[in-house]
Amino acid sequence: MPRIVLGVEKITVFILDDHEIVRNGLRRTLERHDDIEVVGEAGLVAEALRRIPALTPNVAILDGRLPDGSGIDVCREIRSQYPGVACLILTSFDDDDALFSAIMAGAAGYVLKEIRGTDLVGAIRTVASGQSLLSPSVTQRVLARLREGPKQDPVLAELSPREREILGLVAEGLTNRQIGTRIHLSEKTVKNYVSSILDKLGLTSRTQAAVLASKHLGQDHPAS
Repeated sequence: MPRIVLGVEKITVFILDDHEIVRNGLRRTLERHDDIEVVGEAGLVAEALRRIPALTPNVAILDGRLPDGSGIDVCREIRSQYPGVACLILTSFDDDDALFSAIMAGAAGYVLKEIRGTDLVGAIRTVASGQSLLSPSVTQRVLARLREGPKQDPVLAELSPREREILGLVAEGLTNRQIGTRIHLSEKTVKNYVSSILDKLGLTSRTQAAVLASKHLGQDHPAS
């Protein structure tokens, strides 16, 4: 519930974005409004997962992509433990897969960073009141995705969902240790997964796997 400060009902907001200038701009935009108070911010997923539970804001504005994960990851974790926190994904990417993942993670809204400040304030007020920000057209896209089911690339058909996830992280250039830290597995377990992936795909190196992932998982920056 919004809290009362000096007689004004305040919507408390937490901002997660890896660019300080973006966080500062959002804070300035939001705090021009008497009914909104920014109570905290973070630049990394790990930091947000520590701070949001302590602050329990009404609304968490979460960047879509971050150096150590995504706002969708944060949304999933927070909503599972603190369902009273409304999560609003703020991203530069109008991507159906990310939109679908955000909604399945429990996000109350998904908006692009090109949104006007006044519209963002309206979005915050909407999700803080317990409403969804999803338009009918967005809802139709999600329903269509559910009816179609997940797309399966025949090249990667033999990989498990976890192996596909790890292949994507290999393509980002992460080491086994970094992958383990990202998805909470031991370095040895990740190494075993990578070996299994190479074997199933008939490959001999991580570089080959990264190149293949760039073609079939849409990775932009394969490992070198």
